[in-house]
Amino acid sequence: MQQSKGRPRGGGAGQESWAEPIDGHDPVPPEEAGQLRYDDPWYDALASGWGESAGDGAQVHTLVPPARGEGVTGAAADVYLEVQRSAAFQEVRRRYRRFVVPAFVAFFAWYVGYVVAATTAPELMARPVSGAVNVAMVAGLGQFLSTFLFTWAYARHARLRRDRAALELRWDTQELTRGVSGGRS
Repeated sequence: MQQSKGRPRGGGAGQESWAEPIDGHDPVPPEEAGQLRYDDPWYDALASGWGESAGDGAQVHTLVPPARGEGVTGAAADVYLEVQRSAAFQEVRRRYRRFVVPAFVAFFAWYVGYVVAATTAPELMARPVSGAVNVAMVAGLGQFLSTFLFTWAYARHARLRRDRAALELRWDTQELTRGVSGGRS
């Protein structure tokens, strides 16, 4: 329940009333009000009061179902570590870094150069190129163009040099974890 117009919860003078049952669901008894249930349609949305004190200094704890990935067994974790240490995984990461690091350095230098030129050399940036278009406008549009160019180059590089190997690693990992977990996925 959320606070209304700055008034604290339960701060009214009268007894709080029960809401009418909706679609055959009974209202929640007061002793279970802070707990989330699976039959609650809003159980995945954190209720207000999450992590807030109950007013007496005590911390409110709610029952939240564990995330899907929290049940990973030690054997499945070993599979992921094995894949991470594999030569195929290291090759995918090496290809990723060989593109991303130089691309980041180039784009960052281009961006910083634009900002520095705009602040330290206003006479250069004000120089007309064609009609009312000056160097600053061309460089600013170049920033947008270079963003799209780097995005296209990244997607192309991923598609041609990493995606197939990464997909094979994914399938191998899924097969290994299925074998460890006894066929469950």
